[in-house]
Amino acid sequence: MDEKELIARMKAGDFEAFTELLDAHKDKIYALVHRLAGNKENAEDIIQETFLKAIDNIGQFRGDSSFGTWLYAIALNLSRAQFAAQKQVELLPLEDYLPQSGETHGSQSQLFDWRDPHKVLETQELRKVIDEALEKLPYQYREAFLLRYYNDLTVKEVAELTGQSEASAKSRILRARLALRDFLARRFEGRYGK
Repeated sequence: MDEKELIARMKAGDFEAFTELLDAHKDKIYALVHRLAGNKENAEDIIQETFLKAIDNIGQFRGDSSFGTWLYAIALNLSRAQFAAQKQVELLPLEDYLPQSGETHGSQSQLFDWRDPHKVLETQELRKVIDEALEKLPYQYREAFLLRYYNDLTVKEVAELTGQSEASAKSRILRARLALRDFLARRFEGRYGK
């Protein structure tokens, strides 16, 4: 059954249709929220509230975007609210996260060589390091990066969900990538050298 039919059934009060729609999106939304929230308990609270809000507000869903994008928007708004309420960390200036132009290691600057990123990414250690690096990013850059690369959204979709222009979303994604690249290069320097 296609999404439009499920939404029509859901608006008519069919809970099975709603469950089917949620099942199609819950894993990706949970993964995003878990990385944004920083822990399982907060992520589960946000997901539960996301689904409750979706049930309560299904009548307001106009279909301008996909149901999944609408769920992402709800989850992101709740994640932002939770982050603002906790004020988990004081944000440092962006420059503290970006590579320094004068930084050299030995006689020349080195950059971590990814080789085959799909195989390297599969290792448990690297996942832990990437999660650690993501935690150090300012929330707005972490959010844009996760939406783009973990949830495979287009830059346009990231811009819509974050309420930014496409240029701003692209900039946030790029800055996040640069910061992560620098963090990983410093972390793995010497371990996977050329």
